[in-house]
Amino acid sequence: MDEKRAKHLGHMVVLASWLAVFCLFGYRSTFSVLVGPMSKNLGWSVSKLSLGYSLMMTVYAVTAFFSGMILDKWGTKPAYAIGSVCAALGFYLTSNAQSYMGYLIPYALFAGIGTGMLWVSSTVSVRKWYIGKSYATMWGMAFMGAPVAQVVLSLGVKKILLTMDWRLAMKEMSVVVLIALIIAAVVAKKNPQDYGIEPFGTMPGKKASTGTERLWTVKEAFKTKPIWGAIIAFLTSMVGEFLIWTQIVNYWTHDVKLSLSTATNLYVAIGIAGIFTMPLMGIAADRIVGKVGNEAKGRKIMLIFAPTMGVIACFLLLMTKHSMFIGIIACILFAVYWAIEPGGVAGYAGTIYGGKTLGKIWGTATLIVMGIGPALGSFMGGYLFDTSGSYLNSIIFATTSFAISIIAAISLPLCINSKSK
Repeated sequence: MDEKRAKHLGHMVVLASWLAVFCLFGYRSTFSVLVGPMSKNLGWSVSKLSLGYSLMMTVYAVTAFFSGMILDKWGTKPAYAIGSVCAALGFYLTSNAQSYMGYLIPYALFAGIGTGMLWVSSTVSVRKWYIGKSYATMWGMAFMGAPVAQVVLSLGVKKILLTMDWRLAMKEMSVVVLIALIIAAVVAKKNPQDYGIEPFGTMPGKKASTGTERLWTVKEAFKTKPIWGAIIAFLTSMVGEFLIWTQIVNYWTHDVKLSLSTATNLYVAIGIAGIFTMPLMGIAADRIVGKVGNEAKGRKIMLIFAPTMGVIACFLLLMTKHSMFIGIIACILFAVYWAIEPGGVAGYAGTIYGGKTLGKIWGTATLIVMGIGPALGSFMGGYLFDTSGSYLNSIIFATTSFAISIIAAISLPLCINSKSK
């Protein structure tokens, strides 16, 4: 295959990942906007509604495990196709809910399966096609789908909520994710070895060659320290991240006394900042990898830096009531964290374990991380608010989670048999 054709295939992988991430974060970003109106309309507490989100993320985690195996064997097409149907049903069926179980079951099951087919597939497929000093840059381009979703879909949902209701917003979201994921399934490609080509990019200090790459089993990988270090760093950061994502609009409306419109606009500021931080942080991460001459070390540095931004952002978030400008700075720092952590930890794992069997390894890791982190974070955010009447304890909880992630990242080893350096 000529180089031009190979590059085109790689770009299609990035485009499909962009669409998948757009839909995935469409679910995540709109929940924070929808939860308040849903609570008022249905008469349920924030913690009861957050439980539905938590269960959805648990199903998501289990599905992510299987999506990793699908990816290693058949590529991303089947995962995106399944995701298109289930993600659309998740929104549509939930929009018709009249009882608590009528909300809980379809949202947890269909939304969980639909979104679970998207994360591992998008991150690992980009990692399989791009390595070394190319990975973070290309993943940054793909991950731009997340902030675009946060901006476009959050504003769209807000506009509907101001004139109509949350049910119509969910119905329209079902159409959006169905169309986007069908397109993703059409343009998605298999793994590079299926086309007889190697990943783009050169790993610092070694020749990029998939022919001599070790094929890991999940059992073998999970007997080593790097995967557990990555899991702990990722898990603790996810607890803090999802607490913030699901509760931040309510924090601004309840504690800071902003209107829903102003709070949503401030929330959208994270997405606007993310559109710029995603590619910029990707380029920065790859430059650090090139500068230190060791990809594992470069990814580790970024995994220390990312939750540090989360800690600072949480402190600034508590000061939003004194200055809107401080709140905007907090949003920008959250966007910087967001641009680095999810893709960075997958990049670190890919550096250690290679690409051929990364799908099932990272799928298993995601099962653990996403089965606990998002559910715990989103539920604790609502629970601590319901028990105290304020979001202060919730934000302190998130800050602590980010701090633990920093400690875990510092301890990450640079190879299978070495200690952290």
